[in-house]
Amino acid sequence: MIYTDKTFFLCRIPLSAEGSHDVEVITKAENIEDFPRVFDEYEGLRKHAFNDDGLFSVIRADELFVIVRTTSDKMAKEMAFDESRANLVTNLQHRVMQEKDAEAVAILKKVHEVETSI
Repeated sequence: MIYTDKTFFLCRIPLSAEGSHDVEVITKAENIEDFPRVFDEYEGLRKHAFNDDGLFSVIRADELFVIVRTTSDKMAKEMAFDESRANLVTNLQHRVMQEKDAEAVAILKKVHEVETSI
C-alpha cells in the first residue's frame, strides 16, 4: 500500500468554465487543523447564493465553489470541474429560461454539449 498525503482545496469555478484549466484554487488546508479556516472561507464565498430560507440555490450562484480533497492543485482543479459540471448546466439552463441569456446558450452547446434555445 502506498500512502499519499491529501490536502483540502477550495476551488472557484466560473459559470463560463470550459474545463479544469478555468478552475482557480483559492486556498488549501495542509492538515485537518486548518480545515475550519478553509470551510469558513467557503461558506463566506457562497453567501450570495442562499435564499430567504437559508438554503443554497445553485441557480442564484454567480460562480461555484467546491472543497475537494486530493494530492495536487492539478487534481483539485480536475475534481472541482467534474464535481461542478451538473450544477453549471443547471445554472446555465436557468439563465436561458429566465433571462434569455445568449451567452449561456453558447456555453451549454460548446462546453457541455447541451442543445437549448431561447
